[in-house]
Amino acid sequence: MQNWRLLVCTLSFSLCLAVSLVTAPFASAETVGQSWPQRPVHFIVPLGAGSGVDITARVFADRLSEKWGQPVIVENRPGGDAFIAITSVLGAHDDHVLLFAPVSTFSAHAYLHDRLPYDPKDLTPIARVANTLIGLGVPATLGVSTLKELVAKIQQAPGKLNYASVTGANDLLFSAFLKTENLQMARVPYKNAVEAIKDVADTRVHAFVAAYAIMRAQVQAGKVKVIALTNHQHAKSLNDIPTVAEAGYKSLEFDGLNGILGPRSIPQEARDRIAADIREIAADPNIESKLSALGQVVNPGTAAEFRQSMDEQQKTVKRVGDTLGITPASNETLGSRPAQ
Repeated sequence: MQNWRLLVCTLSFSLCLAVSLVTAPFASAETVGQSWPQRPVHFIVPLGAGSGVDITARVFADRLSEKWGQPVIVENRPGGDAFIAITSVLGAHDDHVLLFAPVSTFSAHAYLHDRLPYDPKDLTPIARVANTLIGLGVPATLGVSTLKELVAKIQQAPGKLNYASVTGANDLLFSAFLKTENLQMARVPYKNAVEAIKDVADTRVHAFVAAYAIMRAQVQAGKVKVIALTNHQHAKSLNDIPTVAEAGYKSLEFDGLNGILGPRSIPQEARDRIAADIREIAADPNIESKLSALGQVVNPGTAAEFRQSMDEQQKTVKRVGDTLGITPASNETLGSRPAQ
């Protein structure tokens, strides 16, 4: 009798174990959205402190930390044309290490490099957050108040004026604009957008296309004037600045786009939760007001909506590349070896 009871207990335990092994993956898939995150989340930002995306990331990080019950840490890893930040995220192999970035930092990579240290297909959109307002800034002492006046001044002295260039889509955009309008300006390369705008303020550089947030302090100090916005729309706080289309130069039109991206391995349920929480926080009028003052148009969206916005920006980058006669690197070579 004792042996019989032991046999029954053993069979019962084996059956329960088999059932748990079969059903465990399904239970995990159903609960991952609710259980994520299990530990601190890191937002890797490819630009330095004070940039538009840095400020936006910190605003959302504070609120998400409260909502998730886990620290959300913003880490600035500028430099290397965003390679440092992107490879940090993809190399971590961790769905708690995410990229919080302007799409413009990497959307032009195929037009700027023959090879990349990462595979673009591995970078997965998770949530659209905001549109960054991108301005064309000039020294306040330059004596121009409109884009047409700047064009006229460049035409009067071909090659005498210069512009700041920080590698990325904005740089290609302004180069294509100069070519389209048959304008000659000297290019001054910079590694850091903050340093570039300082030189604009000191009149060492005569034009710079960058996020309004980077220019804001110098604008408020009366040293830099933003004469146009490249975006399709204004922020409520910047209605007095015309768009480039309103100024008559549609070739300079370009929407800044910020969002959260991560590795392809991040579960769909976790992506959905991040996007939903971003949308909920963005609906707070205080968040919208704060970011609007910094030149951000809050525009939350799902992973699919973010992908669509990225594709739209990519079309603009392609048009710019075509204007400049640049052939993009092929999918076969991108990511095959480190950039040189």
